[in-house]
Amino acid sequence: MRVFVTWLVALGMIVSPAMAGTDRPGDDKDTTPKNGAASATADKDKTADATATTAKPSAAAATPSSLETEIQQLRDLIETQSKLLQAQSEQLKEQQHRMQLLESEVTSSSSNPEAFAASVNGSAPDSHTAGVASVPVGGVPNSSGRPERSGQAAGESPLAIHFKGITISPGGFLAAETVFRNKAEGADINTGFNNIPFSGNSGGQTTEWNSSARQSRLSMLAEGRLATVKLTGYVETDFLGAGITSNNNESNSYVLRMRQGWGQAKFDNGWSVTGGQMWSLITETRKSIDNRAEALPMTIDPQYTVGFSWARQESFRVVKSFGDKFTLAASVEGSAITTQVHGNPTVTTLSTVNSVLGGGSVGGVPTPPVTTSTITTTVFNNFLIGAPGVSAGLYNPTGTYAYNKTPDFVFKAALDPGWGHYELFGVVSTFRDRVFPCYFANNGFTFPTLPGEDPTNVPAPIPPTTCPLTGSTSPTSGAFNNGRTGGGIGANARAPFFHKKVEAGVHFLGGSGIGRYGTGQLVDSTVRPDGTLALLRNYQSLGTLELHPTPKLDIYLNAGGEYASRASYSFTNLVTGKAGTAGYGSPAFRNDGCSVEPLPVATPGNPPNTTAVLGSTGFIPGSLANCAGDPRIIIEGTMGFWYRFYNGEKGRIQWGAQYSYITRNAWSGASGTSGVSSTPHGIDNMLFTSFRYYLP
Repeated sequence: MRVFVTWLVALGMIVSPAMAGTDRPGDDKDTTPKNGAASATADKDKTADATATTAKPSAAAATPSSLETEIQQLRDLIETQSKLLQAQSEQLKEQQHRMQLLESEVTSSSSNPEAFAASVNGSAPDSHTAGVASVPVGGVPNSSGRPERSGQAAGESPLAIHFKGITISPGGFLAAETVFRNKAEGADINTGFNNIPFSGNSGGQTTEWNSSARQSRLSMLAEGRLATVKLTGYVETDFLGAGITSNNNESNSYVLRMRQGWGQAKFDNGWSVTGGQMWSLITETRKSIDNRAEALPMTIDPQYTVGFSWARQESFRVVKSFGDKFTLAASVEGSAITTQVHGNPTVTTLSTVNSVLGGGSVGGVPTPPVTTSTITTTVFNNFLIGAPGVSAGLYNPTGTYAYNKTPDFVFKAALDPGWGHYELFGVVSTFRDRVFPCYFANNGFTFPTLPGEDPTNVPAPIPPTTCPLTGSTSPTSGAFNNGRTGGGIGANARAPFFHKKVEAGVHFLGGSGIGRYGTGQLVDSTVRPDGTLALLRNYQSLGTLELHPTPKLDIYLNAGGEYASRASYSFTNLVTGKAGTAGYGSPAFRNDGCSVEPLPVATPGNPPNTTAVLGSTGFIPGSLANCAGDPRIIIEGTMGFWYRFYNGEKGRIQWGAQYSYITRNAWSGASGTSGVSSTPHGIDNMLFTSFRYYLP
């Protein structure tokens, strides 16, 4: 009897925890112990006591040593079961924590639909996921907000891949898109807002239609968990890069490019550290200051909309969350300089190039070689900001890169009081160029006797020119580095209305030297006549209105603008003695040629960046003459919609359309007629369509 009771107790303890875990995924039953592992252990202790009491009559007949052995075995068994229960309790706590996170995402899905869509799709939020309903089409949501997979085996997770202790979630979408512009820009699906053609541009006299699949996006999210740290890695790519052989003639072979690539360590105490290429901290988020929660405009245009401030660049970011209401962040980010200048003083220098011709023999009589001299000219200016990319340095040789002094520093505070999301942020940037104040100095020049020229008619030598600052004839004497510090302050606000059927947002960023952070890409700076940098005042603002009338339909309206100040400087040319004007947007710059169409170029004087264009007669528009055309303000109004035909366990199918009206207004300038000003402007109407399949 004693042996039977002992086996019965052991069998009950083994079967009980196994039976406790037999609930199917999606059941409403709560399998979490009410009082945790301690309660479960207490229950086991009670069972053991009752069993021991029942076994007393039989135990009395046993020898003391045998009874103690069996009691010790029971204690060991109880201890083993207690450890198993404790381990199960820890697993249940972990599952409960993950469930709370998922329920939090579902709760905030209306105010933060992009982040919710990202968790469902395993992809980064993009500009087209707002309004994804918590109840997907074609599926009933479970406690995680994801649709139940009917017929799915227990433990199967098609949304992710588990590999060596981490969870890998592929994501992205495949797109078929078109764009029509009533003013040709020579651009793909993305718009160069600072290149909207004036009436004199040949593109301003014709239309363009392009189709593209290049915005198709691929992403991978990797997540792992340590005791108190969540580790995350994220990579996102598209095909909006172009190789030297890329074209639309037949194969349309465009290259993959990196949008994002970063790693993150997020601690349970509210701290997180993130490094890699990511959205700048300037970019607005929908909640807290989380990566992959950016509040991107819903536009089809991958250049987004005028007034939106953003960058994707290398960053190292530190974030501290104080609960779920308040967050602080600081970021060290990649820097750059964009500049534009007209009329800056230059100097033309003369040099002699000797060529050896002839030599050999005539009729067996050797003939000496003849040295021929030619005169060449080179134009120099008095400042240097950077250099073209060097292939050995893995830069694009067709692009320009500034010799940056320091990274940019960005700071942000975010508030989530329970209704809406609010941000205040600032950026500090440094600028530097190298100035050559003695650019006009030279050692003089002696003219050579050219072939066939009368030696007595050779021009007199040009005497040396000495720089008064240094007393030297070297044009690089006295060169120095000049620096400037710029930056700006901005704010974002976003709030839901009418039971989250409507979401409104406003954005503003203003300061000096921040033009490159605007989607319109107005310049940061210009150059004074003495070669030192001058930072321009820049302002960027955007208002958005997003409507979510049904779980399938999103409607959006955007209105934004970007502004760059003018800077005009008068000077006297030290070489010619003539008066001049330099800067950006000067009233003295001629703009009357902005409305005069030039002839196309048959053969380019300077080879374009790609060899495919060389000799391509009929594909080289002429350049406008007497047209400074420095933009003052760019304004865009956009409206569009996204309709989801299906959103469920097999992914998402959606279609959208967008209309945009853009004006690019330049600073007023002079014209060929005295006293008459000229203010050029360009207007473009654009229509986009997009059909997309998102991975589940």
